[in-house]
Amino acid sequence: MAKKKDDDQKVVADNRKARHEYFIESTLEAGLMLVGSEVKSLRTGKANIGESYAQAKDGEIFLVNAYIPEYLMANRFNHEPRRVRKLLVRKGEVRRLSAAIQREGMTLIPLRVYFNPKGMAKIELGLAKGKKLHDKRQTEKARDWARDKARLMRAKG
Repeated sequence: MAKKKDDDQKVVADNRKARHEYFIESTLEAGLMLVGSEVKSLRTGKANIGESYAQAKDGEIFLVNAYIPEYLMANRFNHEPRRVRKLLVRKGEVRRLSAAIQREGMTLIPLRVYFNPKGMAKIELGLAKGKKLHDKRQTEKARDWARDKARLMRAKG
């Protein structure tokens, strides 16, 4: 089921693997252009953004391969679970992001989907660069050392 954040955001889907696989340079919040059955399905908290990404095309940004399951009560008015969805981002942000994607070899990764306090579905995107295997090992090594150091400091008093 969906979790509640302390700042009153209902998190629907979380991409926990993204921070392991990528260096997140910056994040931004974008709106999702959804149909009614998608919103109702998101409220059940069974969406998956693990294999999804965002791409810039024709001056707009689209979310590709995000899975929002069909809403059972919508019968014939249902949506396609893995359809391409438009993201609502300002034009200046679109230009900046598309330039970073094309020039610097970065990618847009969805980090989480949530409902803000007004009840609007939002997505947090991260402008990311892929990690190599040695980078992943280094990150894990630093995390383990920080945990061991904290344990030692607690033991010493």
